Amino acid sequence: MTGLSIMDLATPIEKLAHVGPKSLSRLKKLGIKTVKDLLWHFPARYDDFSAILPIAQVEAGTIVNIKGRIVDISTASLWRRRRTVTNATVEDESGIIHVAWFNQPYIEKSLPEGTMVSLAGKAAMEKRGLYLSNPAYEKIYSRELTHTGRLVPVYPETEGITSKYLRFLIKPLLAGVENLPDPLPEELIKKYNLPNLGNALRSIHFPKRNKEAELARQRFALEELILFQLRVLRDHRQLQTLRASIINFDEKLIAAFVGRLPFQLTNDQRIAAYEILQDLKRNYPMNRLLNGDVGSGKTVVALIAAYQTVSAGHQAVFMAPTEILAEQHFRTIKLLLDMQKTSSIMVGLLTGSGARQFPTDETIQEKIGKKLMLQKIAKGQINIIVGTHAVIQKNVKFKDLGLVVIDEQHRFGVEQRMKLVKGQTLVPHLLSMTATPIPRTLALTIFGDLDISLLKEKPEGRQTIITKVIAASEREKAHKFIEEEIQKGRQIFVICPRIELPSSENGGNGQLSMKKLLWAEVRAVAEEYKKLAENIFPHRHVAMLHGKMKAADKNKIMEDFENGHHDVLVSTSVVEVGVDIPNASIMMIESAERFGLAQLHQFRGRVGRGEHQSYCLLFTDSDTALANRRLRALEKTNNGFELAEMDLKIRGPGEFTGIKQSGIPDFAMASLADVELIKKARFEAKLLLKKDPALKNYPLLLTRLAQMQRVVHFE
Repeated sequence: MTGLSIMDLATPIEKLAHVGPKSLSRLKKLGIKTVKDLLWHFPARYDDFSAILPIAQVEAGTIVNIKGRIVDISTASLWRRRRTVTNATVEDESGIIHVAWFNQPYIEKSLPEGTMVSLAGKAAMEKRGLYLSNPAYEKIYSRELTHTGRLVPVYPETEGITSKYLRFLIKPLLAGVENLPDPLPEELIKKYNLPNLGNALRSIHFPKRNKEAELARQRFALEELILFQLRVLRDHRQLQTLRASIINFDEKLIAAFVGRLPFQLTNDQRIAAYEILQDLKRNYPMNRLLNGDVGSGKTVVALIAAYQTVSAGHQAVFMAPTEILAEQHFRTIKLLLDMQKTSSIMVGLLTGSGARQFPTDETIQEKIGKKLMLQKIAKGQINIIVGTHAVIQKNVKFKDLGLVVIDEQHRFGVEQRMKLVKGQTLVPHLLSMTATPIPRTLALTIFGDLDISLLKEKPEGRQTIITKVIAASEREKAHKFIEEEIQKGRQIFVICPRIELPSSENGGNGQLSMKKLLWAEVRAVAEEYKKLAENIFPHRHVAMLHGKMKAADKNKIMEDFENGHHDVLVSTSVVEVGVDIPNASIMMIESAERFGLAQLHQFRGRVGRGEHQSYCLLFTDSDTALANRRLRALEKTNNGFELAEMDLKIRGPGEFTGIKQSGIPDFAMASLADVELIKKARFEAKLLLKKDPALKNYPLLLTRLAQMQRVVHFE
């Protein structure tokens, strides 16, 4: 394949030489199905073997690259260990060194005596003197070296696919990338002094210097980030062309509502509510993210918007990712509306398990059939509908939907929102909520021109949760403390460690990996439950909760826990225990080092919701400095936004936001933390759309944008 065109990039990987059936399935695990996928499978790092050392200067314990001649070579079997060892002696003008390769007997034929070789590996000392153990090797011809003697690319791998094999496949293809059409406009490449597409591909795979590789990486990252921004800016503009109900801000109505609440709103809550109520007055759909720290009171802010919406004659929907959270919203809304002393607003709960309504009297029952609930929603008799994804099923029709509130980052684009209106001429306003504090730069990048309201203050009276890191030697003491809390009548949450799948299973088959992950976490919960129920707290009521349980069973366990029937609840990290249990005073997290700071902060926020002093106990067996530094940060601060900034630096944006499998390349994902690059991308995307809103003069960019729309998701 001497030259590459757009069509060549689409060539299936099996058409390449040296890609057999076994390699094909393994390459697909890495997401490599076409020539383009292969060329865009960028190195994770580079081994620097560019400095060639004379053999006489090699020291034990160092990683070196040498060049020399094979003096002798032979292979022996190590019968007791069922292994082979290939021993060779290599010389240059300064001296000789021994080399040993294990279980690679074919090397003897590949490198006969007299062959000039380049070797890169770790030097060690034995009885015979210095030797190289399992070094990378290649014969020296007149051509450029590939696997040694240079900056050598090291790629993301999977079982059976090594970096050496990937280099072997990729390098010949780079001869044909010179004239590949470049999606980045020429004026942009010149403006930022970036390499064109062909040069960037060569530089990122086989750079001569680190600076060259970094410039290529920046070029690809800028392209992805510009596409990112183009997508969100166009989505935003598309929303502005749609029409929404104009919901005027009735200041007296809202003041009366707030005045009847059993608590004072924080300044952040007041500002956020005002911003949302101003958005509702526009004739195009609101698109706002309510980003609040754990326990900052997002639900009441959303309810103020819903109250204004239904008072103006429209319907409002609260969507939650799980039935447990939907139940929690339903209870909270019932409680707060009950204090308003009004029976004119009907609230409905619609989940996979069933339907309920509020308020009730002699003629109106709380539990009703789903069919009747659907009829009431369609007639507009239910004003606020709370539910899971069940509320966007085909059989759910609204009379006049004015506002959609989506909890926990389930961000819906225009298409999903259209499902909620089904033929209505007006599009509902959208308020997304998340309890994961997101640094502003990252929020701007991921959510684009989504308007953002921040809740940083905690409501008055919320106490500080005492957080302690518990080392292995302190476990028994911690268990005694937990027992003392139970004796006082308190309850305990226990979160089981997150299970990490082996890297070979994290390839292309995400569905299979997720299934294995779920079962592994179920086993972890079952083991923790057994240990606590039988050995540590055998005289206490211990319950468990995991993702493989039926929704009705999960709801029953949560209900029993809330009513005080269980002392300890053991749960996976998969199950969102996002409910208010005022009597729960301890959040105990096993193997806490396996979670990110943001997630640990989320778990911690599930206690401290009542009058009792609450605690978060971070159990860890890790003694690494990084793990301890991260966990100690939780002891020092309860500020979720400070922790979010730390988490972003430590774990990277993909892990931090939970969008690692979004389809965004890793190198672009890493760039989400690069403020300057994000600013450039944002500026250039706006400029491009200002000059050419339909991007007619940039057909390649438009094609890439369409591809990104299909691949990238934030669910």
